Amino acid sequence: MSNYRHHIGSGGYCGIEVRDMHPRISQNFTYVSSCVKYMIFMLNFIFWLFGGLLLAIGLYAFKDKWESTGSVRLESFYDVILNISLVLMIAGVVVFVVSFAGCLGALRENTCLLKFYSMCLLLFFLMEMAIAIMGFVFPQNMNSFLEETFTDKIIHSYRDDPDLQNFIDFAQQEFKCCGLSNAGYQDWSKNEYFNCSSPSVEKCGVPYSCCINATDISSGLVNIMCGYEVQAHSVAAASKRIWTSGCIEIVRVWAERNLYAIAGIALGIALIQLFVIYLAKTLEGQIDLQKSRWSA
Repeated sequence: MSNYRHHIGSGGYCGIEVRDMHPRISQNFTYVSSCVKYMIFMLNFIFWLFGGLLLAIGLYAFKDKWESTGSVRLESFYDVILNISLVLMIAGVVVFVVSFAGCLGALRENTCLLKFYSMCLLLFFLMEMAIAIMGFVFPQNMNSFLEETFTDKIIHSYRDDPDLQNFIDFAQQEFKCCGLSNAGYQDWSKNEYFNCSSPSVEKCGVPYSCCINATDISSGLVNIMCGYEVQAHSVAAASKRIWTSGCIEIVRVWAERNLYAIAGIALGIALIQLFVIYLAKTLEGQIDLQKSRWSA
């Protein structure tokens, strides 16, 4: 908008003075919101620290395992994903790198890093949604896949990996189950130490974590022999001493009973991820606007 005003000079010249009524943008003005910028930075700084912690724990566990066993078997894909220390290290590296890209991209206003960061978050979101859909829409298919894919590998590796052994014992005690598949406690016949043809003293047995009463109340000591010879018994007889159902089915039933809580947590995580992606894309747009202003 312009304002026109007639002006008569001292020499009798009559002219028109034009005044531009558009407000001029201050030289200090920036399109980049400090609130958005530092919110992304702080969120990713927290996850950067968390990623570093995961990596440190994984390295420590891997070092401890190497010193105790003298070797770490990495012959197949299953050896990697069933190695808890390696999984922690890989997860730590991924979280560390992605959150560092978010931190640095926001702080330095670097659109390349922010694009990498938002694309990684989108990829994680899509993977989580795919797993959630498979789990909620096709639970039986997911059950079958897990049983066929992991049962033999996990059972075989029980004594070979101390971390995996501790994890299986924890899961069996917490969920009151034994074995993984629908075969239940009979899954342990696939382990070379618990097989009935094994020369081991544990032959035809199961781990102590399958036992209903593994801990002696008076002494507080764990009876590691409580599961010996139970594979030779019928389900009815074995159920008096151990949990007989497989863990995968027990976990599925537990998930169905807590469906709304799990769905609520999953939805909350998904909304947070989408919000952070929105913030990153918003900051990208603001940086592009600021660059276009500088180049104008």
